[in-house]
Amino acid sequence: MNSILSAWNTLDADAAVAALLSCCAARRWAQEVAAHRPYATADDLLKAADNIWATMEESDWMEAFRAHPRIGERKAADATAQSTQWSRQEQSAAEAAREDVLTELADGNLRYEQLFGFTYIVCATGKSAEEMLHILRRRLVSDRQSELREAAEQQRQITQIRLRKWLEI
Repeated sequence: MNSILSAWNTLDADAAVAALLSCCAARRWAQEVAAHRPYATADDLLKAADNIWATMEESDWMEAFRAHPRIGERKAADATAQSTQWSRQEQSAAEAAREDVLTELADGNLRYEQLFGFTYIVCATGKSAEEMLHILRRRLVSDRQSELREAAEQQRQITQIRLRKWLEI
C-alpha cells in the first residue's frame, strides 16, 4: 500500500479533510472522501474522489474554484500553501509567455468572470499560455450552464493530478 495513503487512512477526520483541501478546496467533497476511509489502494481513492465529485453542486464547485488563481497570477485568496505551490507548477508555462499573450489572458480572465461569475478554470498542466488563451476564447462564447459544467470537469482533472502528486504516484 502507498505509505502516504496508509498514514492518511489513520488520521483523525479534521486532519484527513485538511490534507484533501489542497487537492480540491470544496469542503463537502473533502469531508465525504475522508468519510469513506480507509482506502485499500490509491486507485480506490482516485475513483472515490471522482464519484464523490460527480455528486457535488454549484456551491461546492464555486468553493473549489475560489482556490484557483487566475491564469498568469500567483495566488488565490482561498488557497492553501500547497495548492498555491501546485498552481504555480501547473501554470508555469504562463511565466514564459509573450507579454501580449499575458495581457490578453488577463483581459480574458476579467471578461470571463464578469460573464460567468467565477474564475476561468482550466487544467493548465502541460498547456502553453497560448493554448490556455485559445481555450479561454472558445469558452467565452459558452452559456453559463455549459461553462459551469466545463469548469467542474476541469476541476475534476486538476484534482486527480493533485491527488497523484500528493500520493507521490
